[in-house]
Amino acid sequence: MQTDEAQIRQVVQTWMDATRAGDTKTVLGLMTEDVVFLVTGRRPMIGKAAFAAAAATPPGAPRPQFDGASDIREIRVIGDHAYLWSELTVTVRPPGGAAPIVRTGHTLTIFRKEGGRWLLARDANMLATVNPQ
Repeated sequence: MQTDEAQIRQVVQTWMDATRAGDTKTVLGLMTEDVVFLVTGRRPMIGKAAFAAAAATPPGAPRPQFDGASDIREIRVIGDHAYLWSELTVTVRPPGGAAPIVRTGHTLTIFRKEGGRWLLARDANMLATVNPQ
């Protein structure tokens, strides 16, 4: 049986892998129903439905390609809650060959254990766009 920390690390890895693959269904399965995302310069995104809508690509439209790396700096488990601090880099390659957009910065994520599974419940990220060189 994996430790809580190992399970949380696996959630992060599964999230990254599913995002690269464009597998929104898997990503949605890694979050609580009442998930909240806090992003610099935008209103909070509240709930799975809001995330699904933001991640949706219109039928027949090409999907952007995502890549990234998460460097987990700290995980602390407190009962059925845990927090994670990481440095995250996300690269978005828009369809049609436009220049990639690279965002990097720190995140603070809160997980909640539900039904024996660790799920992302709150996420605050301070990613900033990296200027092209």
